[in-house]
Amino acid sequence: MANIDDIDKKILNEYLADARLSYREVAKRLNLAVGTILARTKKLELNNIILGYTLLLNHEKLGYDITAITEIRVLKGKLIEVEKEISKLTPTCAVYDVTGENDVIVIAKFKNKNSMSEFTKKLLSMTHVERTNSRIVLNTVKEDFRFQA
Repeated sequence: MANIDDIDKKILNEYLADARLSYREVAKRLNLAVGTILARTKKLELNNIILGYTLLLNHEKLGYDITAITEIRVLKGKLIEVEKEISKLTPTCAVYDVTGENDVIVIAKFKNKNSMSEFTKKLLSMTHVERTNSRIVLNTVKEDFRFQA
């Protein structure tokens, strides 16, 4: 685990709330010098704690009405190879190694059932994929991977 203190955590939380904030605005909000914010932000980036800056989208308003959670069983010894291939597919939002009956869980978003069908068939056509089991999300109660540092 990286060595971060309470000030670093406060800086991270400001960026989580709004990644567009300037160093000056973060400094003002935290009552710190701009140079302190700049140096600490650069340190957090160099230590790969901050991996990038992004925005949150309302996927449904963009037409992605279907969220699917797919469990995948992979033939022994081919897990990393399959995961890399899946992670390159456009609708894929997340790929997780998991314990239990299946090896991988994939979260993906689709505009319609045809695009989900194509994605599922693509998964099943992969050489080392043994089987898939998909679930369609009926209602998203919370979907936010930002959490306080």
